[in-house]
Amino acid sequence: MGKTGVTTPLGFQAAGVACGIKKNGEKDLALVVSDVPATCAGIFTKNVVKGHSLKWSMKAISRGTARAVAINSGCANACVGEDGDRDAFEMARLVSRLVDCEAEDVLLGSTGVIGYRLDMNKIEAGLADAFRSLTPDGGNSAAQAIMTTDTFPKESSLVYDYDGHTITIGGMAKGSGMIHPNMATMISVITTDANISRRMLDRALRSVADSSFNRISVDGDTSVCDKVLILANGLAGNPVIDDEGPAYSAFENSLRAVATELAKMLARDGEGATKLIEIHVKNAPDRNTAHLILNAIAKSPLVKTAIFGCDANWGRIITAAGYSGAEFDPDKLHVSLGNLMVCKNGMGVPFDEEKALEILRSPEVVITLDMNQGTVADRMWTCDLTNDYIRINGSYRT
Repeated sequence: MGKTGVTTPLGFQAAGVACGIKKNGEKDLALVVSDVPATCAGIFTKNVVKGHSLKWSMKAISRGTARAVAINSGCANACVGEDGDRDAFEMARLVSRLVDCEAEDVLLGSTGVIGYRLDMNKIEAGLADAFRSLTPDGGNSAAQAIMTTDTFPKESSLVYDYDGHTITIGGMAKGSGMIHPNMATMISVITTDANISRRMLDRALRSVADSSFNRISVDGDTSVCDKVLILANGLAGNPVIDDEGPAYSAFENSLRAVATELAKMLARDGEGATKLIEIHVKNAPDRNTAHLILNAIAKSPLVKTAIFGCDANWGRIITAAGYSGAEFDPDKLHVSLGNLMVCKNGMGVPFDEEKALEILRSPEVVITLDMNQGTVADRMWTCDLTNDYIRINGSYRT
């Protein structure tokens, strides 16, 4: 397949293998390795309950450098007590022996069912297999191995030139349900060959996550295991990016493009989803108001089921805004579906039902709420809510 996702930048190899954690025999263990030590940064779940692999990564990333990321799917390694902590350390130690680095230079991820221990015999054999299988063409294989209820592997990459240097950013992500802002059930690994300081890498990741990964919602749930990790190995050879100058802006904008594409894939692949929904709030009085309303609309089962049923029920959108906790004048609200206005000044207007049906049948539906009460604009992505969401989550453990 060639270099995709996390192996697109210089100096990264990856592999995805089946080690037997998943009952269906699919790939369930991914390994991503940088040829040289890489600067790293991460953002982690806001859930008070945290998985053991995630806690290991939160501690290890404080060192600021990493060589490898290992992620298993099918078992969350969460809520199993001290055994889970020991298993996480052992997983990192096994990788470190293969890669020839310190255990603390290995970042981990686990995703799947909560409350079960990892089978460390399978993990050990799987890591050895993955290490043997490492290749610069292994990005897609790794992206497959981190999937749970995902229907397709999620990868993105971008190449840009700055001041005579070619810099590449690549990434992979997983997540289909339990997705809501603040690092919900999604894991993303982003790699780059940019030469950038840890301080600026961390700043870029946090800024970018706020406008991408923290702007998606599938079902309002947040998970215990999830994170965004970024590794920068410097092999592009550019002068180190260590301040907020033009070089940093070029990097942050490129990183945002990759992260946004991954985030939209996550929303599009919501469990059982048939449509990506992009919600815009514009002319809001302030950022908090826009954010509250976006969250309420994106989480609303009634809005999401209306979109699934191709029902132009704009009242559900207004209602969600009304219970969002934001203070505003409802008599100034306009609502549009695509380019079709369905509500003006808080009241319904005549609209072409056939045109509305055509818009709502599209695989991507845009909802715009114009508040007419300020100048702030923001956006968020979600998906429709279908019968299949219940089917998938009603039998997750089986």
